[in-house]
Amino acid sequence: MKKLMPGLFLILLAGHAGAEEAGGFLDSVAKVNDAVNGVVWGVPALVLLAFVGVLMTVLTKVFQVSHFGHWMKKTIGAIFRDRHVTTHTKDKSISQFQSLCTALAATVGTGNIVGVAGAIIVGGPGAVFWMWVMAFLGMMTNYSENVLGIFYRRKNAKGEWSGGAMYYLRDGLGARKGCKTVGKVLAWLFSFFCLVASFGIGNMTQVNSISGNMESVFGIPTWVTGVIIMVLVGLVVVGGLKRIASVTEKVVPFMVILYMVGSIAIFFINIGHVGAVFTSIFRSAFGLEAAAGGVVGYGIRLAIEQGMKRGVFSNEAGLGSSVMVHSNSNVKEPVKQGMWGIFEVFADTIVVCTLTAFSILSSGLVNLETGVTATEFVNSAGQTVALGKANLVSAVFNQNFGFIGSAFIAISIMLFAFSTVLGWSHYGTKACEYLLGEKRTVPYRVLFVLLVFGGAVMGDNLAWDLADTFNGLMMIPNLIGVIALSGVVAKITKNYVNRVMRGSKEEPMYSAFQDIQIEEENAPNSPEDEV
Repeated sequence: MKKLMPGLFLILLAGHAGAEEAGGFLDSVAKVNDAVNGVVWGVPALVLLAFVGVLMTVLTKVFQVSHFGHWMKKTIGAIFRDRHVTTHTKDKSISQFQSLCTALAATVGTGNIVGVAGAIIVGGPGAVFWMWVMAFLGMMTNYSENVLGIFYRRKNAKGEWSGGAMYYLRDGLGARKGCKTVGKVLAWLFSFFCLVASFGIGNMTQVNSISGNMESVFGIPTWVTGVIIMVLVGLVVVGGLKRIASVTEKVVPFMVILYMVGSIAIFFINIGHVGAVFTSIFRSAFGLEAAAGGVVGYGIRLAIEQGMKRGVFSNEAGLGSSVMVHSNSNVKEPVKQGMWGIFEVFADTIVVCTLTAFSILSSGLVNLETGVTATEFVNSAGQTVALGKANLVSAVFNQNFGFIGSAFIAISIMLFAFSTVLGWSHYGTKACEYLLGEKRTVPYRVLFVLLVFGGAVMGDNLAWDLADTFNGLMMIPNLIGVIALSGVVAKITKNYVNRVMRGSKEEPMYSAFQDIQIEEENAPNSPEDEV
């Protein structure tokens, strides 16, 4: 591990070095990161992201809409009808519900609160519209990743499923004529970027949000929060995927429902502003409110850029990350796990992020005519507080519920971020396993836990900027793989629709590997798998 990327680890650890010594170094890191970020999140990368979503939507015949009832029935609906979906497995796999909760643990994080606030502050209300667009397309991107993840997954020496973009790049794209080397290189790059990203988007950024909110709301020093979270993460992560899944299946439903209840309460309190909020979103999305100022193009660009970036940060569709836990599911139908991917994006962005956006835009802290966010806020204690992305939602809840509202958001962010750290620890572990072998995953987990403290005391802006960059770096090789294997996804989808929905007697497509295909064909079906 140390031989692989010592420079990057030094950058990540520098956040908790002495303030004076680290200041100049972190400034240099920020400048380099800005340059890289400008490339990986430039127009070509955003076009690539949108193109893949459109491509997979077309090739699957708009599956997320045309088969809406079916995928809802087979996902959230199946939880209440099929014990196979929720029952804990005795082998090394995890249940479908656990895979969803672990994936949601990694996606439903600070991006749903702080990320949405940041998108609105920089891109205006219109950024919300572009988050919706990316979520609609991202449903099929995430679906495709999960289908490929199940189809190309393998078992490691311990009998655990190992799947993800690195495997469908190596064994899918790499199996094409003349693409063996390309597939291996892209698989290595994806794993490397994922490993590094696990310390950014999956660790330090999340913990940074926890420590910042704990300090601003409860006055708890960031280093104290860092130590506590580090210990808690360590206790769960050392137990591996089974323990992570066991914790997330309890924490995730509770935290999502809790946050939704609070957000829905604000929705009804401000229900009279619904029309104005949605009008502002659509006007801002196309720069209409800035027409008189002559900066329409700039306003639209900011709205699109922020909506796309924060949308991906929220639901991670296109990164190829959540497929690494979905591949551990006890499901055998690739399409069935793909449908959990659709639901994951739907729940994360269409539901949770929209509730956050409405809470912010109906609060009066954002001018719905100009899209400009207030810079200060007088809280329930009569104190004037500077507003930013880290505390905007907290201010909204304080406005409606006083100190209890601020405390509610601080606790919500803590739960969201903590669960994200747990989910991403698994992603990083799988990337480490692919790059360095199973034996190196223990040192990785130790390092991951130690860096939790670094995230707690790192500067807010640098942590988020690093996370953005790592997102983009992961995205590129993954999307190349999805495009190259888009025909495979379309074929598997058609096979499933013909068999399960139309009663055709076609041979099922469970795996790209004959030994696993035979094993799955002989495995018993759950009630939900029956035609």
